This record gives sequence, structure tokens and C-alpha cells, in this order.
Amino acid sequence: MNDQTPHGPDAPRGCPVDHGSAELARLYGPEAATDPLGIYERLRKEHGSVAPVLLEGGIPAWLVLGYRDSRRVLDNPRQFTRDARIWRDWREGRIAETSPLIPMLGWRPDCVSQDGEPHRRLRGAVSDVLQAAVGRGIRRHATHFANKQIDAFADTGRADLVADYADYVPMLVMSRILGLAEAEGRRLVESCAQVLKGGEDAVLHDGRIREIFGELAERRRSEPGSDLATGLLEHHAALDHDEVVHHLRVVLIAAHVTTNLLARVLQLVLTDASRLSGLISGQLTISAVVEEVMWNSPPLAVLPGRFAASDVELGGHRIEEGDLLVLGLAPGNLDPEVRPDPGVSVHGNQAHLAFGAGPHECPGQSIGQSMIEVAVDVLLHRLPGLRLAVPADELTTTASTWDSRLDRLPVEFPV
Repeated sequence: MNDQTPHGPDAPRGCPVDHGSAELARLYGPEAATDPLGIYERLRKEHGSVAPVLLEGGIPAWLVLGYRDSRRVLDNPRQFTRDARIWRDWREGRIAETSPLIPMLGWRPDCVSQDGEPHRRLRGAVSDVLQAAVGRGIRRHATHFANKQIDAFADTGRADLVADYADYVPMLVMSRILGLAEAEGRRLVESCAQVLKGGEDAVLHDGRIREIFGELAERRRSEPGSDLATGLLEHHAALDHDEVVHHLRVVLIAAHVTTNLLARVLQLVLTDASRLSGLISGQLTISAVVEEVMWNSPPLAVLPGRFAASDVELGGHRIEEGDLLVLGLAPGNLDPEVRPDPGVSVHGNQAHLAFGAGPHECPGQSIGQSMIEVAVDVLLHRLPGLRLAVPADELTTTASTWDSRLDRLPVEFPV
């Protein structure tokens, strides 16, 4: 296989071609890394609610920019399936096995990659074990790891709340729930980051994640524990080894996405004195801040991916069977058709796209919310006087195809 996908006037049937434009917009590369919102808005002006784009390796896709079109895709798995085995570019050999798209778009034996009865069976198992995990003390684990991370810098008077805090707390909590040792959880922080970042190491790090979970599943077969791995192995849905491994991977990747959400919540709190004072005084809840971030800076900016099960019209474009669609959660949440004034408060409105929608809506969203609430609460109580150490306009972000992450959040506090 190779990843040289032709595009432009000579593209084969089904390649989404930007009619009248010399080159399709890329969701990767220097511009995409620094100004993804600018790309989204330019595409919206040029193409409307659905736009042809290129992913890494020159792979064509349709980016869904409109809120209502995203909901249509997410709510209709028969028209827009998650099963990548119908992806034309994959079937016709234009996707290399080493493509950085494979960890995010390729078919796997998990509930994310399937629809219908196979999806219901596997998702039911994941939902059951996640619910059991809540009963085993998500908040207790979050409190433990939040305090442990703070202990490492509490005496210094300064920290980077991305690298020293947000990158680790959700990952360590879910590693404990999954059944991993803390050291293994810390090792997997980099691997999850590389999977979402893409690039030449994405497949290597994805393999590392699956290797660790394969070893965990084997241990738990002979040494059951009170963890999610054991729960999946013992579930009445009778998951096989690969299904268990891939679902442990899904949960860990979701925890990594939550690290971005935590960083964004802390950024909003520390760059707005009224929100910080509101949280400290109890006049504002952390969940309200999370809700605002979900609308304005969703932790996953672009959701991979759906595949057209047949020829269909969407957003004024003809989408052909086997075409790849990626869902713009960030541009969808800012769609002027549903938010003509983005500055208007979204308090109490939970109709954002940040958790997806339809049959594949994230089943662990309450766990993510709990971890963030605890992490923010512990931080503000442990470090009174916490403040941003640089001007807010000096904070920068770096985007990949799938997310836009805060680079650093330097803070200082009295000791």
C-alpha cells in the first residue's frame, strides 16, 4: 500500500475536489498548527457547511463545518457509518499501514469502529464497566493524584499547569481505574499525545499502547482485580482478547482528551479574574466553566471519522459511497446559524458537539467532568493566590488535525 492519493483535476471518482481552486486546504502542516480556526472560517466562506480538505499524506476527506450537518451525520449511522472497512482510499490501497491516520481512522474491534448490533454489544460492556468504575471512587482517585502532582511543585512557587498538572491528573486516574501501575500510566502520557498529534511516530506509539494493554489483559486473566480490565474480561458480553485490549485503549485515549479539557478550563479561570473569584467564593460552579469551554474550545476539535454508506447530498455537496467525513466539533460549535453571537452566554445550554452525538456519543463524559471538577477544586484550595505568570496574550496553542492544545500555562503562587 502507499499513501500517494491523487487529487485535483485528475482525481479518481470519489476524491473530494475543490472545484475552481488549485489546491485543497490541508488540516495538517504549519498553518493548521497555528491557525485552525482561520482555516475553518475560510472554508466556511468558500464552501458552506461542508468542505473538501486533505489530511496527512494528501488523503482527501470532507470536513463538516455546520452544526446541523454534523448532527445529521452523527445521528444517522446507516447513512454515515463508523466502519472504516468501506473507506474507498483504504480499500483501493492508497493508505499506507504506517499512515498516522490509521490509529485515528482505521477499523478496530471496538465499539467506536462498529454500528448496529456489534456496536450495542460492545458499547454495553464498556458502559457497564465505566459505571462500575464510578462506584469505585473516581473522585477519590482524582483527589489523590491531584494532590500528588501539586506536591511536586508546591514548594517552588511556580509551575506549568499543562506539563506539571493537566497532562497527568486525568491520565493517572484512568490508568488506576484501568488496572495499570502508576509508572505505566506516566509512560502512556507521551504515547497518547503522539497518537493524536500524528506524524511518523503515531503508529509506533499506538502499538506501544496496545502492547501494554495486551500484557495487562493477560495478567488479569490469571490475577483478576477490581479494575476496568477485569470488568471487561468478566463481562457477560464475552469480549475476546483483542476486543478487551482495544477498549482499554479507547478509554485511555478519551482520558488523554480530557487532559486538554482540564488545561482549557484552567486557562479560562486564570485569564478571567471574575471567573476565578466566582469559583473561590462559590458563586460560580466548575461545571459552568466546563460547559463554556465545551462550546468555545472543545478538547477534540475534529472528530474522526465517518464514511458514506451510499451516495448522499450533504451541505450542498455530493458525497459518494466510501468517502471519508471528519466532523468539525470546534467550527460546528461556532456555526453562525446556531450561534450568531458567540459572545452570548451559553450557561445552561448543553447542546454542544464536544461529546459527539447519536449512538456513539461519549459514554464516559460524567467521569471526565468529575475528574476536572476535583482537579480544579484541589488546585485552587491547595494554592491560594494562584495567578498567571505571563500576560494572557502570550499563551500559545499548537493544533494537530484532531485537537488544539495549550502549549503551556505558567503560574506563580506564594509559598
